[in-house]
Amino acid sequence: MMKLATLAALAGSAAAFAPAQTGRVSTAVSETKADLEVLAKKLNPVVGFYDPLNLAEAEFWGTSNEATIGFLRHSEIKHGRIAMFAFVGYIVHANGIKFPWAMQMDGTPFPDANGNPPALWDSVSDDAKWQIFGLIAFLEFWSELSTPNHKHYMAGGKPGDFPDFVSGPEGIPHPVPFNLYDPFKLSKNMSEEKKESRLRAELNNGRAAMLGIFGFLSEQCAEGSVPLLKGVVPHYDGEPMAPFVTNYLGSAWGLN
Repeated sequence: MMKLATLAALAGSAAAFAPAQTGRVSTAVSETKADLEVLAKKLNPVVGFYDPLNLAEAEFWGTSNEATIGFLRHSEIKHGRIAMFAFVGYIVHANGIKFPWAMQMDGTPFPDANGNPPALWDSVSDDAKWQIFGLIAFLEFWSELSTPNHKHYMAGGKPGDFPDFVSGPEGIPHPVPFNLYDPFKLSKNMSEEKKESRLRAELNNGRAAMLGIFGFLSEQCAEGSVPLLKGVVPHYDGEPMAPFVTNYLGSAWGLN
């Protein structure tokens, strides 16, 4: 999952998510189990609210139930988005689509791996992977910021909302022309009803993508586990959850 998600995210829901706007002011948003039940019916009237582990009534790390729901909502939205990137990225790489220019300064081209996305990730150099993980680490750090203009999702902020890239003494020390969400401000005139409809579609598509990407990986690693994909995706005998081919942590204890 990490391999495909990082590749796809760099090659390239949420009923409470709002578009990024410069100088926006956050409004406290506290969702309850009742709100989740209403949202669930809108997302899938057939399944409805399904919470077998009773997570909607939990209080993680000594916080309130509202804060825990904010965490769970944000987590699902974020994982759904990464899964959508991963699913599309998998299809792109499985069909051998790649940039025509060199991937690295030494002229190394983008790998192909004969249409096997996990094997393609294994062939990427560790230096390139560290650059990818460095960017991901920055985005994770930035997404957790809580400022007067952007409340944390566990403190009344909007789950799934990514803070604007702010330049200046209290932000990034250089201009950033585009935000991560809606960089060209195409949704600023969109009606609230349209936004809500699209965000429900994002959440449903994210859930489907999480199932889809794991379906690909399951069939690749355990042939026959997903009958519909038998013979469609190639076998992979590596470790799909390992970011590096070399086990750097395990090597200290003699593990490969």
